[in-house]
Amino acid sequence: MKFKSASICAGVLLFALSTSAWSQFAAVEEPEWKESDLPPPPAFDVGKLVSFDVSPNSSLVYGVDPASISITQSDGVVRYVMVATSASGARNVMYEGIRCSTGEFKTYARYSGEGTWTSVSNPEWRSMFGNLPSKHALRLAKAGACDNAAPAISVKEMVSRLKNPNYRVTP
Repeated sequence: MKFKSASICAGVLLFALSTSAWSQFAAVEEPEWKESDLPPPPAFDVGKLVSFDVSPNSSLVYGVDPASISITQSDGVVRYVMVATSASGARNVMYEGIRCSTGEFKTYARYSGEGTWTSVSNPEWRSMFGNLPSKHALRLAKAGACDNAAPAISVKEMVSRLKNPNYRVTP
């Protein structure tokens, strides 16, 4: 009986200690994330695109110009110009960002056939895992833009991964 009482007391003591220890971590507040100032859309060259697979069912070919990629250390956002080209040669060009830590992406601007950028009104972060018509941002993240929840260590490393067809080939 003494052993059972001692076990119960030890269990209650451990629970109390662990609860107070975890409450210390809960009291520490992380600073609120803030996106850095948005740089203007960079120039891009369709002749220098590094393409990657988005879906075997997609009729579009997706690619990014390595010169358009930036990784902002202060907010962890990977920004790039994405070019989606149809079999007929029509292009849809977007200036976007990926936030690896949350699995989200945002479209900042779209490029027109006249050669000008049009800002997206009220751009919002959207889940890469949601039910979207295109999974290009998710595929770019898996193809090299993200190391799980962190951005690639450098643009050079990201481009190297994009050029490697064996890097993270899972859908």
